[in-house]
Amino acid sequence: MKKRNMAWVLAVLLLVSGCGGRTEDGEAETPELSLSGLYAGMEEICGWEEDYMADLEGELLEGYYPGLSEIPAKQRIAKVPAMSSDVNEVVLMQCETEEDAEAAASILQVRIDTQTEGGAWYPESLEAWKNAAVLREGAYVALIASGANQETLEEQFNLQFQ
Repeated sequence: MKKRNMAWVLAVLLLVSGCGGRTEDGEAETPELSLSGLYAGMEEICGWEEDYMADLEGELLEGYYPGLSEIPAKQRIAKVPAMSSDVNEVVLMQCETEEDAEAAASILQVRIDTQTEGGAWYPESLEAWKNAAVLREGAYVALIASGANQETLEEQFNLQFQ
């Protein structure tokens, strides 16, 4: 009797955690990632104070990333430093579809290209933007531009999908 109960408990835990789930076509189901949790971890690793980064919304979001707000998203976080000349720009999105994620990745890449082609005026800023990256995993996409923390933040994003 104990073994049977333990088997049920394990089965329920697997179901609740998202492990072992399958889609209708038999593919393994990817559990949904909390982008706010991912961003909070990034913020902590980088040592950014609570008010260091500001949200980009509305006209500001459109100014930085024209067309991004038109892409259907389940989750979207866009942050830049509130008052700093340091390059620290983070966009995390979970799009409705992989095609939407591809469209978002193109828009985010335009931001990097614009900065590396004259938008970033200072040599240190230009170098940081040259190392910036757009990352994509399924319906998830990220822009990470962070001079001092580039590799660490990219690693944090990629770890979510291993």
